[in-house]
Amino acid sequence: MSFASWGNALYSGRKSYKFIDNRKYLLIAGVALMLISVLAISVLGLERSIDFKGGTEFTISSVAGRDQAPAQKVVNANPKLKGSSVNSVGASSIRVQSVSLDTTAKRQVVSDLAKAYKVPEAKVAATTIGPSWGADVTYKALQSLVIFFILVALMLWAYFRTWTMAFSALFALCHDVLITGLVLALTRVEISPATIIGVLTILGYSLYDTVVVFDKVRELSVDFEQQTRSTYGEIVNLAINQTLVRSINTSVVALLPVTSILLISWITLGGGTLRDISLALFVGMIAGTLSSILIAPSMLMLLRSRTEKISSHTQKVLEKRAGGSDQIEGQAAELSRVAQPLKAGHHQGQQAQPKRTPRSKR
Repeated sequence: MSFASWGNALYSGRKSYKFIDNRKYLLIAGVALMLISVLAISVLGLERSIDFKGGTEFTISSVAGRDQAPAQKVVNANPKLKGSSVNSVGASSIRVQSVSLDTTAKRQVVSDLAKAYKVPEAKVAATTIGPSWGADVTYKALQSLVIFFILVALMLWAYFRTWTMAFSALFALCHDVLITGLVLALTRVEISPATIIGVLTILGYSLYDTVVVFDKVRELSVDFEQQTRSTYGEIVNLAINQTLVRSINTSVVALLPVTSILLISWITLGGGTLRDISLALFVGMIAGTLSSILIAPSMLMLLRSRTEKISSHTQKVLEKRAGGSDQIEGQAAELSRVAQPLKAGHHQGQQAQPKRTPRSKR
């Protein structure tokens, strides 16, 4: 079966994956991952960049290769540089980040690094970021996340006119943020302003994916309580299957350039801003795609299945099926909601015209 045929089968309902039937397991797995993420972030912590925690940064440019050993020797020999990090930046630069140093100590480090790499002192740049600046950047980053979540909640409530969809979408966004944080904590990649930009970007991407699924749910569930062929859970499951191919295509197209940037920045350039933002995008897009398909609809069904409207309708459908008065069963009931697929190259032509009575028999 080709990908196009597979997608056609999903959309028409001839093929269906039982996402909603397994919603409890999906939610348990999602919540477990979120708890593991919180635990890992709490124990390991996030490696904040100098932009957030403040300190002094030394950048040695015009270095032949990306050998970090000379800089590491300087760090080990200077007690004031204890706990400093050494990283390669780009193809010919080395970066050393330490706690805030006074002017005298800073000049000494510049001199030592210049001698270690046999470059003029002019090639060693020293920048100091105060703790107040770092605290302000941290506050702004957290503030932007809070504002984003508030605006998302208001927008979803206004668009869908139901708090269950808004809550489910926010739950999926929290899942994406925590999974991204888990990967950042495990890889020890620094959290920089570029990382925050990447996180906000993937939140928007994940939200868009979730809204597409929920919009399809709303479309298929219009006046659903007036029929007894499909339960609300079957309608939600059909909506997921109908948008599955679109979600896969969008994710693959978006991940291809992000993966290229991530590999180039990590392997060739050795890190930096491109790596920070591309890693957050890479992890967040994968988590966002999965959450929009598996987590958000499952949470929506968990919340709505407890309402009187949904539970009574589901009971009515199941009773009618058990009584044998409804000949349409399971997913076959969902086929009535979508157009039947046409065979390529085939049309009814004149067969679609009404039959006419011969002139002699009029």
